[in-house]
Amino acid sequence: MPYSAGHHAQVRKKIIQRARQLFNRRGFENVSLAEIMAGASLTHGGFYKYFKSKSDLYAEVLGCFLTDPEWKSCWEGVHVDLSSTDVGPQVVRAYLSRQHFEDVENSCPMVALPGDIARCGKTAKRAFENVLRAMVDVLERSLSAKDRRGHTRARAIAALCVGGMVLARSMEDRTLADELRDACMGVALKLGGWKSSA
Repeated sequence: MPYSAGHHAQVRKKIIQRARQLFNRRGFENVSLAEIMAGASLTHGGFYKYFKSKSDLYAEVLGCFLTDPEWKSCWEGVHVDLSSTDVGPQVVRAYLSRQHFEDVENSCPMVALPGDIARCGKTAKRAFENVLRAMVDVLERSLSAKDRRGHTRARAIAALCVGGMVLARSMEDRTLADELRDACMGVALKLGGWKSSA
């Protein structure tokens, strides 16, 4: 019996989702193709019907809510409307939220994977840069002050979000981690000219 027209896309999406969870949790080098395929309830041999290599899969995993319209945030209580005029503060609050902090498997790849990216090839680095550029564009679009320094401010806000979350996730002391996230959020919102309270 032949598969439905959308079967290939559904299976591909399932592999990407499982790979994202494993890569975010354990890193690129520490995850095998067999684990990814088993986690997606598929055989290891079927991998190459969907991807050329593990690196190509990795580049696909780098999509997130900023670049993939199909990506659904699973962080309860966190919502980002990319079509909203005030999307900038929404992104900052979502990115530095406790929910994003705690949900390692469904993280934005810029938080979970930067160390891996430094050791990867051009394809993965380009995908990572695309996510960063998308974030900067979204932030710049909703800056309260429209001036020629907007792009620089949007880059700084993105760096505060990503760097703040990377540092917070590196802390054993949960109170310190929360204080770091809160401090980065406050500075990022101020830099954007946005209100500090939701």
